[in-house]
This record gives sequence, structure tokens and C-alpha cells, in this order.
Amino acid sequence: MSAAPAEHPLLVRLTKVCAGLPEAARERQGRHARFHVRGRTFAYFLDDHHGDGLVSVTCKIEKAETPSFLERDPTRFYVPDYLGPKGWIALCLDVKPVDWTQVHALVRDSYRRVAPRKLAAEVEGGASPAPRPNQPPKKPASR
Repeated sequence: MSAAPAEHPLLVRLTKVCAGLPEAARERQGRHARFHVRGRTFAYFLDDHHGDGLVSVTCKIEKAETPSFLERDPTRFYVPDYLGPKGWIALCLDVKPVDWTQVHALVRDSYRRVAPRKLAAEVEGGASPAPRPNQPPKKPASR
């Protein structure tokens, strides 16, 4: 019986970042991993996805923010295949040095975009995410 291959050190570190979020879970998918909350994906760890040679974390963002991420640091950020057009951005983890504060912020923001409101509210890091499409706003409690 052979031992399971060792996890990529960047996946180990990213898992620690994601595990600190309420009800976050991880699924391994070969060399990749999916991080989710109640079935909703908030991050992917991609290791040589479709032979691109990159190691990255992919997170949900506001689609309109894509150009600003690419302008901010085109060596680290890229639009991932398939997910990019749906409002996801990838941050290279194999370009040194990795800014883990930036990784935390990106993952945390992505989590807050997809998590149920009560869980999203438990996470520090800015204003509440905008209402999701097809989800009516909550009515204020009557007095």
C-alpha cells in the first residue's frame, strides 16, 4: 500500500487561511482543491490547471473589478479559463514573495460574496456584500 503524496506546501498554507472561515470545507480534486461553504464555492487551489504551469488561488470578485486587478499587478493576477468570465480572478501563488495578507483579503472577500448572510456577517473585512441576484432584500423588522 503506497502512502498518499505529500500536499503542496502552498495548498497547506491556503487551507489554513480558508479553514479559519465559518463552516468552510475543502475537497481535494487531484492536484487541485475546492473550498466551499454550504456547497457554495468561494475558492479553488489550482496546480498546473490544464497544463498552464501555474499555482494559484482563484476567487469570486465583482466582475467589473477584473480590469483593476489585472492593472494592479499583471504578473500575479490573471483571468482563469472558464471561471473568469463569470467574475473570478486568479492570484499566482508561485510568484515570490507571496503576499499572504493579500491572499487572506481575497479569500475572505470571496467567502463573503457566496456565504449565507449570517455566516458572511461573522467575517471581518468590509461592508456586507451586495444582495445576490434573484434574492429579495430583507424587510426591516416592524416596531
